[in-house]
This record gives sequence, structure tokens and C-alpha cells, in this order.
Amino acid sequence: MEEDETLQGATERAKVETHTTPETGRRISVSEFLCHCCYDILVNPTTLNCGHNFCRHCLALWWVSSRKNECPECREKWEGFPKINILLRDVIEKLFSDAIEQRKEDIQQNSDVARSLATFQKYGNDQILTVPNTGRINPRGGGFFSGVLTALTCVAVVLLGYHWSSREFEEDHLVHKPVAKWTSEEVILWLEQLGPWASHYKERFLLEKVNGRLLLTLTEEDFTKEPYSIENSNHRKAIMAELECVKTLGVKPPQNLWEYKAVNPGKSLFLLYALKSSPRLSMLYLYLFDYTEAFLPFIHTVCPMPEDKYEDIVTKLLDLEDPSWKQWREFIVKYLFLPYQLIAEFAWDWLDVHYWTSRFIIVNAMLLSVLEFFSFWRLWSRRELKTVPHRMWRHFWKVSTQGLFVAIFWPFIPQFVCNCLFYWALYFNPITNIDLVVKEIRRLETQVQ
Repeated sequence: MEEDETLQGATERAKVETHTTPETGRRISVSEFLCHCCYDILVNPTTLNCGHNFCRHCLALWWVSSRKNECPECREKWEGFPKINILLRDVIEKLFSDAIEQRKEDIQQNSDVARSLATFQKYGNDQILTVPNTGRINPRGGGFFSGVLTALTCVAVVLLGYHWSSREFEEDHLVHKPVAKWTSEEVILWLEQLGPWASHYKERFLLEKVNGRLLLTLTEEDFTKEPYSIENSNHRKAIMAELECVKTLGVKPPQNLWEYKAVNPGKSLFLLYALKSSPRLSMLYLYLFDYTEAFLPFIHTVCPMPEDKYEDIVTKLLDLEDPSWKQWREFIVKYLFLPYQLIAEFAWDWLDVHYWTSRFIIVNAMLLSVLEFFSFWRLWSRRELKTVPHRMWRHFWKVSTQGLFVAIFWPFIPQFVCNCLFYWALYFNPITNIDLVVKEIRRLETQVQ
């Protein structure tokens, strides 16, 4: 009955709402622009792949009720996300402006229509995020940007090959070799890695031919006398602190990224991916399960004390005292709002040790900060900020499940696979994130237009 009344109303308007073209004198009526769902004049006409047109809100109501990506009339499936036929919309609004205004007022007063349109648009936005960018969808500059990505990928491959072949295996062996078996050359290598200041004393160690066994017998009093004569008390303290770690562990403790990876390959891979997808949870993990070894050096680096008395980063990290309240306040603020900045600051302090790698990490942290900003902006623009707790819980569950999965199956993962995943996350993720940022910027430009 209601449908008959709607059809009758549309027919009556068709008799009244007409337009005569000046060129042919042909009379155009509303009946030629009817939606086959509501049988009224098309409002924001949306054209499907099959060629049929429907009101935008009618298509939304159909999709919400059926959850089917198919035409309400012929049942042919449509691909992608239907868009408004701008040309048809402008023609209808120009010819029948009064009827369109009346229809829009009626639609705005219907709360079910508003909810259906919002749900349908959210589905469309999610589809856009998951569909890869192609030249057909976004032709502007696609070829040039793809060429830039290809060139950067080639550079990353060269850097990966160089590091993998030359550096990694030269520095990792001391973290596995017992200190009692160190040669005098290996003792010098251990000493030089304490910092630039330690190079002033290597000649004295060479003259005495200090090997691993002799190193274990040295005390702080020996360093104050000839032939070592280390007058700087901070230098003696740093050497003795590192020597105590060596005596306790029996091997050289890791002092850079590659040595840490050699000692803790699974944890390194986990933290690298966790810092990318969930930096706040990964820092919480370090605080709960790796406080002394990883979290304290991290917080002392990113939130240093103003009266820092150490001249070298490695020397500074040997004094692992509990952070002050001022450090905690600064850390918590950045932890909540700028977690990737903490990672960038940590990498910045290690530029002297990892020149290119630190730059990759800093650039990646900046890109991830931009992507996180776009995510919150998207939630705010859609008025979905109330869904943040639910999203956070779902993300926490996902990361925890993945971490448990890696912990269970880690012993069965070949080292080669671990290395590939590690270097991909370290060097290739910044390149892929550049593409993601560009897509987000172009999508924002499209929405503004």
C-alpha cells in the first residue's frame, strides 16, 4: 500500500514536473529519472556496474539489510565501491530543483537513512584502505613514484648485502666466544668498542699483550699504576663496569644492534615488528620483562638527566640507575602521544655506532607517526573516537596472539628466515611506508575536493 502511494505520488509529480528542451521542444518529466527502489526521483544517483541507477540512500538501505554486493534489480554483483554519478546528479538537480530539495528534506528527517548511509560509507572507506593502489584508480604520478620506490629498494638491497657479508660476522663472534679464550687483538677490539675515549689506552694493552685470561685478573688498582696509568676516574669506572659484566657473563655483552641480535635473535625480531605495529605495548613489554638489560638503557637515552656527566653514550649506559620522577614524566607524556619519537630519539643517540641504520629507523619512525596521525584523524572525521577502546583491546589481543605464536614456533624457524624478516623490517619497511603515506595524503586531498 505504501509503495503504491509512493508510486502514485511520483506519477503525480511526473505530470507536473516537466521540462522542455529549447532545441527539440521535447518535454522531459520526472518519470524518466525514477529510482527503481523507492520509485521517486533520484537523489544522489549511484550507478552500478550493471548500469542501473539508484538513490544513494536507497542503495545504502538495501546493502545494510541484505549485506549483498549486488544490484537490487538484476542481482548482478558490483565490484569496488559504488560512486555517485556526478553528471546525472547535476542534470537532475538542474532540471527538477524543487523536487530534489523536497526529497532531500524528507531524507534528512529519517534517522534510519542517516545511519544506513554512515554504515555504507564506512564500509566503502574500509574497502578503499584494503584495495591496492593502481594506475587506474590513481594515475597521478604513479609511474614516477614507482620508479623511485624501485630505486630505493635496489639501494636497500645493496646495503643489506654489504652489511650481511662484511660487518655482521666480524663483530658478533666475541658475544659467543668465552673471554678466557680471547686473544690480545680481541681484547683490543673489546676495548675500542667501549667508546672513542678507549682508543687512547689500546697501545698500553698491546704492549702488555693482554689476552682474555690476563684481562680477567686485572683490578681497578692495576689500572691506576704503570703500565696502564688510566688517570681519568670515569674511564676506569667504565672499564671496570664492563669488565664485571664480562666476568659475570663469561662472554662480551652486546653493545650494538648486531651483537644484540646475535645474542637474542628471536627477541630482536619480535621487538622490531612490535615497535612498528604497537610501540606502546612493546615498551611495556620491555618494562615488565627486560627492565635492566633493555628498558633502563632506553629510558636513560631518550630522557637523559640535564646534569649528564658522561661524555660517551656507552659510558652513560653503564650507569643504570632507576629513572628520576622528571624522567618518568617526560617518558610517559611521549609514550602516550609520541611513541615513535622515543624510538627516533633513541636511534639519534646511536648515530655514531649505526650511521645508516639509525637514519633508516628515524625516517621510519617519522613515517609511522604520520600514519598514526592519519588513523586518528580518520576516526575523528567519522565521529568514531568512542570506538578507540574497543580497537585498542582488539589490537592488544592480536599482538599478544602473534607474540605467543612466535614464541611457540621460534625454535623451528631457520636462522636464514629470521635474518630475512629482520632485515626486511629494518630496511624495507621505511620504503613501503613512504608509499602508504603518499596514498593517505592523496586520499585526504580527494576528500577535501
